[in-house]
Parts: sequence; C-alpha cells; structure tokens
Amino acid sequence: MATEDIPESWRDALDPVLSTPEARKLGGWLRAEEDAGKAIYPPRGQRLAALARTPLPAVRVVILGQDPYHGPGQAHGLSFSVQDGVKQPPSLVNIFKELESDLGIPRPATGNLSRWADQGVLLLNNTLTVEAGQAGSHAGRGWDAITDACVQAVVDRGEPTVFILWGSHAKKKAGRVRGLGSGDHHLVLASAHPSPLSAHNGFFGSRPFSQTNAFLEAHGRKAIEWSL
Repeated sequence: MATEDIPESWRDALDPVLSTPEARKLGGWLRAEEDAGKAIYPPRGQRLAALARTPLPAVRVVILGQDPYHGPGQAHGLSFSVQDGVKQPPSLVNIFKELESDLGIPRPATGNLSRWADQGVLLLNNTLTVEAGQAGSHAGRGWDAITDACVQAVVDRGEPTVFILWGSHAKKKAGRVRGLGSGDHHLVLASAHPSPLSAHNGFFGSRPFSQTNAFLEAHGRKAIEWSL
C-alpha cells in the first residue's frame, strides 16, 4: 500500500505503520491473491474510501465493524454501507430498524451511508478487505495494525468523539487502543453486532444514535443528521 494512496489528512498517523514489514507483507499478499484469480472486496481504489470520505480533522463519530460485505457489488469501502441501488444487507436493515426505533427516522430507500461519512462519521471496518463469499477471510493478515492506527489517531486528536463498536471484533479493538474510553473525553458505545444472528442480544434497544447526538451536543459539537 503506497503512501500516495493514503488521504493526506491521515498520512502522519499511518506512515509509520505502513512502513513496517507487516504492512508490506499485507500488500504483497493481496496482490498475490488477486493474481491467483480470487475476487477481493471492495475492489482496488475503494479500500481506503472511509479515510478519503472522512478526513481526520472532521471525525466526530467512529462506527467500527468487522470486515466488508463479501457479496458481489456490495462493499465500497464504508462499513455497513452499500451503493445506491444495491439491496440492503440484513445487518444494514437492522441498523435502520434501530434508527427508526431510536429516533423515529423511517427506513431509507438507499443503503448508501456516504451522507453520514460526509458529516464526520468514520465508517471503518477492523479488516478492510475480504475474499468473495468468505466472511472473515482476511482477518489476521495485517489490517489490524493499520485500523488500530486510525482509531488511535482519532483518540489522540483530543476532540470529544463517539466510538460505536458493533460486535466482538470491534470491542476487542477498543481494548487495544491506548486511552480509549478513559475519563469523559470520549464516549464508547459497545453492543452486539447488527447481524440477524446477534442483533437480539443487545443491539436492538441500544439507542446509539440518540446517545451519540446527546454526547456531541453536550460537548459543543454538532449533532449528526442521521436521515438519508
């Protein structure tokens, strides 16, 4: 992953980790997988879309997921989001159900969460690529250090920020990031993943959207307009 692929606002945070042998190994492995004919999602050019869409100084909220959607035409670099016209995956449908329950916002026609990203919601996955049809297939391949650095950069900015952690993989990341959740500087909202397999175990009823806006406004930061 060449330095020039990193959006400018994130370079200082990511340059050190991208210069490590582990990061170079990840890049080489991804190229080898593609050369072997495997379909990797999202496609090249979209894997750092979350960073490009939400510059570091603009981050107010981090929504952290596990890995990208592994169906064709779904993942485009923003966690839980799909492009306009793409059928909403079950996890996203459940997110919208909780949004309606929490704030009374009806389920939108689109599953494209770019409007959230443009308001400072960093839609980040723990792992930024996946093999077609193989959920979790790129876990442990080197993305963790890169996405840890992204989260740490947000923490180190010192601006009161909300970290929404959905699922066990996201929760583990919080525990690895120095200072995350300490004091009242940031708000950490952790719950079950919105997947149909786990949403009834604590995701539904967690009210992350209203809690996020209440925290932001209490700390002098603009609330998120969650409607799409």
